[in-house]
Amino acid sequence: MVSSDQRRRQLAREKYERQQQRREEARRRTRRLTLVITSAVAVVAVIGGGTYLATKGDGDKDKTDAAASQSPSAEASPTPAKSEKPEPAMKIDKKAEYTMSLTTSQGDIAFTMDASKTPHTTNSFKSLADKKFFDGTKCHRLTTDGIYVLQCGDPNGDGTGGPEYTIPDENLTALGKAGEDGMVTYPAGTVAMANTGQEHTGGSQFFLVYKDSKLPPTYTPFGTMDEKSLKAVEAIGKAGVDDGGADGAPKKAVNISKLTVDKV
Repeated sequence: MVSSDQRRRQLAREKYERQQQRREEARRRTRRLTLVITSAVAVVAVIGGGTYLATKGDGDKDKTDAAASQSPSAEASPTPAKSEKPEPAMKIDKKAEYTMSLTTSQGDIAFTMDASKTPHTTNSFKSLADKKFFDGTKCHRLTTDGIYVLQCGDPNGDGTGGPEYTIPDENLTALGKAGEDGMVTYPAGTVAMANTGQEHTGGSQFFLVYKDSKLPPTYTPFGTMDEKSLKAVEAIGKAGVDDGGADGAPKKAVNISKLTVDKV
């Protein structure tokens, strides 16, 4: 006969094992998808003649499991260098809404940005768009497992490019409080900033969420696609990745011929 103390210990052990399993699953998911939501932007550290992409690690085993599960990377790495250039001077109307419109080889994609919630992000995109920074670029990465995003905004087309400056994180509490696994849901239709995993390292790369995706709440959500645009991105996601995997260049190439940002 199992005593009440033994039963309590058994239940406690089972609860602990369930928690550990959930946390390990979260770690594996974020390790696998780290580079999907990262970009070199301008936080490339040049050390001893070598170039490194700075990412945030969870190698500190003394930190809490929750903090580890929130980390976008499991690898320790150098501290990023400061931006080479300052972010653009603030010229937008911080009380207004703006529309970002992409003319692409897979149809038009558009979304709204609320400058009152993300002034630095909106101002940066407006400045870059006015300089035709994104014209002639492509959306270089698609993921179809774990998270469901299309990543764009890299002039190099391989996840390493950016505008040589960084902008601060914004609006990180907009999607609610993180769950026990350290994640929040980025709903389908959300547009958010890519970063290196470090705080305040956004540049020009962004990702379009075409299906609800759980991620750490560390990626600035700054836009919302309209229904037509979401369907266009869903079609790109449905076609899959070029090499048949779950993470890589989209099979339907998404070339951006023109990107504009206009006040509503």
